[in-house]
Amino acid sequence: MMRFFASIVFAAGLLVAPSPGARAQQPYPIRPITVVVPFAAGGPTDVLTRILGQHMSQTLGQQIVVENTTGGGGSIGAARVAKATPDGYTMVMGNLGTHAAAVGLYKNLSYDPRVDFEPVMLVASTPMVLVVRKTLATDTLKDFIAYAAANPHKLTFGSAGTGSISHLTYLLFTRLTRTEIQHVPYRGLSQSVNDLLSGQIDMMFDQVVSATPHILSGSVKPIAVTAPTRAAAIPNVPSSTEAGLPELQTTAWTALFSPKATPQPIIERVTAALDQAMRDETVAKRLAELGADLPAQPERTPQALGDLVRTEIDKWVPLIQAAGVVGN
Repeated sequence: MMRFFASIVFAAGLLVAPSPGARAQQPYPIRPITVVVPFAAGGPTDVLTRILGQHMSQTLGQQIVVENTTGGGGSIGAARVAKATPDGYTMVMGNLGTHAAAVGLYKNLSYDPRVDFEPVMLVASTPMVLVVRKTLATDTLKDFIAYAAANPHKLTFGSAGTGSISHLTYLLFTRLTRTEIQHVPYRGLSQSVNDLLSGQIDMMFDQVVSATPHILSGSVKPIAVTAPTRAAAIPNVPSSTEAGLPELQTTAWTALFSPKATPQPIIERVTAALDQAMRDETVAKRLAELGADLPAQPERTPQALGDLVRTEIDKWVPLIQAAGVVGN
């Protein structure tokens, strides 16, 4: 009789005890989500992440924690996420540098952007803008190129680091114009901007999203936007096409990635939250004011982002290799 009752109790326990599979399927997310920004705080990637992350936190019901991990042109932060547990709680806000240029810059890159991440969604894109210190005696792209050609190695160019988007645009510019300008790599965009504002360096290519406040305040002098048309945020600045150098076109893009093998339902949940943030009028207006262009609806898919990564690798890696640039 005792054995009979024991069997009933044991069977009842099996009915009510959650199986390992049931435990694994608990709602996502149940704790804060870390989004690694592989660049210094205050830069364009950081700003975009914080604006969108705040809205996503409300949708997902959990805090989006932004973690700035600098170094290696963003590759250190990206590598950290590539090796993270694929459970949806660690992601990276990557860009052209971390998920395309790095392939050509680092011989021993510890990740492959094409296979070691689950693409989530393209977040925003923005052209670059050539800005110079306000005391530099050039006002047009034609005059600037002429001055650089007449004074090889005299001008100093600041970038967010070797392999950054600003550096890639510099490589394209110097190849097109055959000018020789001294490159000064920094450990993040904010440091190079500070030196440009104080006149320690002569020029830089900055994203419209981060350069706009300095342009509008008159702290720097804008020369041209690296796009076929003018940027809405700074409509008085001519495009590279208008300025006479139509081949100078660079689009800086930012996108969210998760470690490889992150479950598809989690990717879909995050994608939906990100899409909802972009649809919010307040968020969209804020990003537009900064000069960030949101992706069209067909571009807001993991598949579209995966295709973009492969296309950008094919475009930029040959340029980097031809220039003999090596990441540090």
